[in-house]
Amino acid sequence: MTVYQWICVLGIPGMLAGLAAFVRLQVHQNRAMKAAVQAILRDKLLQRFQLCRLQGYATSEERQNFESMYVQYHLLGGNGVMDDVRQKFFDLPME
Repeated sequence: MTVYQWICVLGIPGMLAGLAAFVRLQVHQNRAMKAAVQAILRDKLLQRFQLCRLQGYATSEERQNFESMYVQYHLLGGNGVMDDVRQKFFDLPME
């Protein structure tokens, strides 16, 4: 076999395997990042709800921030757990 044939036999499958491993790693890292951001948003939403519930009201700015975080949480694949918290948050009186 010539050098070119050896490269074709060994090099191309190796490059394809390397590319497949790279893509798989990128997908895994993307999923992990998405899950981490979603967890942080969920935590922040719960913290904001608890704080406003303790003070007995929510300001207009707090409502806007809460809704913005809530929308992003759901865009990341929120499973509806926060729907009840959102409803309770918006049931709080405004300042």
